[in-house]
Amino acid sequence: MSSILDTVRDPLATALENITASVYGSPPETIIAPACSILPNSPYLENVLIGKTTIKVKVNLIISAIVAYNNNAGALNNLEELMIEILEEIPTNYVIGNFSRPSIITVGTGNFLSSDLDVYTYYHQT
Repeated sequence: MSSILDTVRDPLATALENITASVYGSPPETIIAPACSILPNSPYLENVLIGKTTIKVKVNLIISAIVAYNNNAGALNNLEELMIEILEEIPTNYVIGNFSRPSIITVGTGNFLSSDLDVYTYYHQT
């Protein structure tokens, strides 16, 4: 039986491995910037089926682009470059939304500049 991990999240993470950042297919415990993390969005899974013969769901994800927040202008430039790299590598079977306004996040003792991209695709259980 196929899974969302095998058919949605892992292929997306593999496609993003060409960018110049650490790529995390699930929420990481620690972040090594620059980074790209694939996270569930809300709603995460939307039912798209009639009857119960086939399970089909819309899978809503967030791709977080994350860079070190060392100085304002440099961090914003680095984030913009990472955002463009991510857009260039997303597979064609994903629908791409917009990047959110950049915000400062703190993970552990580090500050990072981050922006989230909404994407979705469909999963059919086989």
